[in-house]
Amino acid sequence: MVDQPLVSVLMTSYNREQYISEAIESVLASTYNNFELIIVDDCSSDNTVKLARSYEAKDSRIRVFVNEINLTQFGNRNKAASYAKGEFIKYVDSDDIIYPYTLQMMVDGMKQFPDAALGFCLTAGTCRKPLPYKSEPKESFKQHFFEGSPMFVGPSGLIIKRNVFESVNGFEEFGMPSDNHLTLKIASKFPVVAMPRDLFWWRIHEGQVFIQNKKNYYNILNNYNYVRDILINYSPLSEKENRTLLFNYKKRFVFHILRLIKKMKFGTAYRIVSDLKPWPKK
Repeated sequence: MVDQPLVSVLMTSYNREQYISEAIESVLASTYNNFELIIVDDCSSDNTVKLARSYEAKDSRIRVFVNEINLTQFGNRNKAASYAKGEFIKYVDSDDIIYPYTLQMMVDGMKQFPDAALGFCLTAGTCRKPLPYKSEPKESFKQHFFEGSPMFVGPSGLIIKRNVFESVNGFEEFGMPSDNHLTLKIASKFPVVAMPRDLFWWRIHEGQVFIQNKKNYYNILNNYNYVRDILINYSPLSEKENRTLLFNYKKRFVFHILRLIKKMKFGTAYRIVSDLKPWPKK
């Protein structure tokens, strides 16, 4: 369909029997019909796969895969993308839902700006123009780093051209913020589109990785490392702007380490600092 490009909806799962049916049904309720739903399970020990297979048996647009070994969150997201055939990939997490209008609105937004590589739901920062709107790499980075981080949104809030996702080699491993790293990596090279925020419902519950990792002190290191990698290797900003941002993030990192020391968590602070990659020589 020329006017309805194929969208590969990617749903990764791990022990989501409580939520996956609702997630699948939200995709099947879409008013946009030209999609495939690819479900990739990461070695669940509950009934997640059984439930997914029951939907696969009833709808030819659904394909279910089960990993032989656990790939963890972002390895599994890359695996799901490797099965995709669509022009666009659209993650829908197995504990989230999208609305009937979501796929149509996101595809329409991308079609309105054919040179854009990625669309993201504007869930943070300032809405500078009527949505949807396109921004070029330098503008996107200025907005993100100086105007409230508008590109901070999880995979369920993204739609990505598949060829672009493949060209940047998908997600790299930076722990929990690996999704933010991918968004910024793409935005550094291509125009992106800001879209309305209410295109998915992000479920918050005790079993999700975000909640489990909130108390993980290694997020101090992961957050620092991914931003540092973006600013050193990808940023379209000026050298002065990058230096200022790097200094500020380095200062924030040191502040968090000092807080750990103040809390008498000497071993944790030492391990984090020991795992910090050397500052690259320029």
